Amino acid sequence: MTGRRKYREGIVVSNKMEKTVVVVVERLVRHEQYRKYLRQRERYKAHDEQNKCRIGDRVRLVETRPLSRDKRWAVQAILSRSEALADAIAATEAEKAAAKAAETSAEGGAES
Repeated sequence: MTGRRKYREGIVVSNKMEKTVVVVVERLVRHEQYRKYLRQRERYKAHDEQNKCRIGDRVRLVETRPLSRDKRWAVQAILSRSEALADAIAATEAEKAAAKAAETSAEGGAES
């Protein structure tokens, strides 16, 4: 018996692995007793064959066979790109690199 594949939509929070992204999927669940809606988050590792996903992208995941110990999902489509978030992350990484370069040059000058 074959069933239908499950789909999820979420936001990429990490793309540091090779051909793998981490996607956070949020859903609203109503509390049984208090009837208040709670936001539940779940993280999925998903297969990204071409390494096209960037941090902040909204993607659709599709259920697949186990690809590794943690990967049971694959990126089916990139629904939207997040330019602002990607630019902010790139700027932060550039600042870290500049600070590290300044630190190493200061150490080199102090030794001589």
